[in-house]
Amino acid sequence: MASLNLNGVGKVYLSGATALYDINLEADDREFIVIVGGEKSGKSSLLKIIAGLEEASAGVVSIDGKDMSEVDPKNRDVAMVFRQDTLYPSLNVYDNMAFGLRMRHASQALIDQRVKSAANILGLNEILYRKPKVLNSAARQRVAIGRAMVREPKLYLLDEPLAGIDDSLRRDMLNVIINVQARMSGTFVYATKNLSEALAIGTRIMVLKNGLVQQIDTPSNLYDYPANTYVAFYIGSPTINFLQDAKVVKDGENYFAEFKGGRLPLSESTVARFTDIEEYAQSGKSIILGIRPEDIKTSSEGQLVAALMKTEADGDVEYAGCELDGQPLVVTFAERAEKGEEVKLSVDLTRLCVFDSETRLTLLKRDGGYMDTGKKDADRIPLPYPEEQAIIEKLKPKKEAAKKKLR
Repeated sequence: MASLNLNGVGKVYLSGATALYDINLEADDREFIVIVGGEKSGKSSLLKIIAGLEEASAGVVSIDGKDMSEVDPKNRDVAMVFRQDTLYPSLNVYDNMAFGLRMRHASQALIDQRVKSAANILGLNEILYRKPKVLNSAARQRVAIGRAMVREPKLYLLDEPLAGIDDSLRRDMLNVIINVQARMSGTFVYATKNLSEALAIGTRIMVLKNGLVQQIDTPSNLYDYPANTYVAFYIGSPTINFLQDAKVVKDGENYFAEFKGGRLPLSESTVARFTDIEEYAQSGKSIILGIRPEDIKTSSEGQLVAALMKTEADGDVEYAGCELDGQPLVVTFAERAEKGEEVKLSVDLTRLCVFDSETRLTLLKRDGGYMDTGKKDADRIPLPYPEEQAIIEKLKPKKEAAKKKLR
């Protein structure tokens, strides 16, 4: 068994810079958790804290229910694969993979069995006795993963292991990692800024921004039930369209979302899920309407009229860039038109996302389509945007204080 629990984990560096703030996570045995976020979101810092390579400033890391605060890295039964391989250039592939076991005084029979088993899974049999310098980047990363595998740790921590690998090899490496996880016991925690990687391999995904957790859930739940505008924007490609400063209007028994360039009726399902819809209709409080490019398309039966600006193919799907009264939209290009022409846009009204303009939190409750994981992590509501910004500003290192600490 290999469970991982993070309880209120935070990290502040000597400079005063805060990398992580109040991180909580429950990961079960054999889960594949992906931590996704941009630069300086705190992904690498969190993995290093779990591994014991860095000390948390607050909170507790537990593995299999045991507090790791006083446990040395070498005794945590954790293997870490970094974004750039850390292979020993003087050792061949076999000896690099065997290094950790030899340091633990494992028998040669056990070393040979595990190295050759890992090499078979990773397709390394033909290069076992070559030096790292003659291998390409993907092969070197396979060796680094193999070195982690032969130890059979409780936790596998992978910090952007495919960074710098070209797209054609990246797909192969993703399949390798999925295959490894399926065959090995232990829990995997994988950090990346690449969304396609996260969606391809994660059983659950933690979305990080500036060291703060935005949401932790399954890929499909993040896509269909984003907790705030950041998650809605980050999860999905092309990114979601936002119609700003919209209002909820009640006309008879029906509700509409009005915005610059038009209005859309709110479906029965959206109204049923909309928290305090009557208050928003009466007060005139602003909302942000989110429409994914997959849910809006050019169509002669459309509810909106926009100007076609450009088209672009993404695999088998063609998208159109449009302008709706000055607001840019990316839509599915379903009916042909020429650049500069007016086109009608048809919206799947059951797929709208609705957020409060001030807090940027979702206003739609979950419905029967939500896949409940039973995890407390998924029920945590992210901070409203003004509070989040206040914390980020508060946690920024003060220049004078940082200079004093560094003297």
